[in-house]
Amino acid sequence: MKNFSAILPLVLSAWIGIQAQTVQHEGSFTGTVIRQVSLNYLLYLPESYDPDKDKTWPLLVFLHGSGERGNDIEKIKVHGPPKLIEAGQHFPFIVLSPQCPDKRDWDAETIYALVKNIAGRYMVDENRIYVTGLSMGGWATWDLAMAYPGYFAAIAPVCGRIDRNYPRRADELKSMPVWAFHGAADDVVPVTDAAKMIRLLQDAGGNARITIYPGANHDSWTETYNNPELYEWLLKQSRP
Repeated sequence: MKNFSAILPLVLSAWIGIQAQTVQHEGSFTGTVIRQVSLNYLLYLPESYDPDKDKTWPLLVFLHGSGERGNDIEKIKVHGPPKLIEAGQHFPFIVLSPQCPDKRDWDAETIYALVKNIAGRYMVDENRIYVTGLSMGGWATWDLAMAYPGYFAAIAPVCGRIDRNYPRRADELKSMPVWAFHGAADDVVPVTDAAKMIRLLQDAGGNARITIYPGANHDSWTETYNNPELYEWLLKQSRP
């Protein structure tokens, strides 16, 4: 015990000395990250679209769900506007439907780069660009709007999850019209977060609303995209 009592002060002294020498230095980093991205897509042009005329057109960006990822572009046609177009329906706007690569999630920066590319190559009215998507694409719709809140004229997310940080940032979207859609019985993406986000947007003074289908599970997109009121509402929206 005497030996331990003699050694202990030495050990404590050495430990305190080590602690005194441990310093965490503050720093910051600024750099440029350049990466190459690639997306396949479907593009629909209205019947009367004419690149030789000065008329510009609204653009609807459709983001599919997780089941349509990959390299088979035909998979995009199973839901939403691409399905309706394939069935012969005509729309009064350009429709851009990109395909997310297999085993990947939507990336807002990549989608935005594609949208800007299309807007520069076609007769697009950049004050009337709308985004909608279902499930994984519904989440990406929210994500894209939060990343570029001043660019898009309106969004219509369908059964999309909400990033945990977005409710605290709701005021960033108060100037963007939002119409969300969800099934009350959704057991894949519960409706509660979307309903909360819409309420926060409304409390912030935003133009936001949600349609909840009482008997619907995760498939709230079929009824949503079959509803002409959605497209009529979108066409009324324009960026200031």
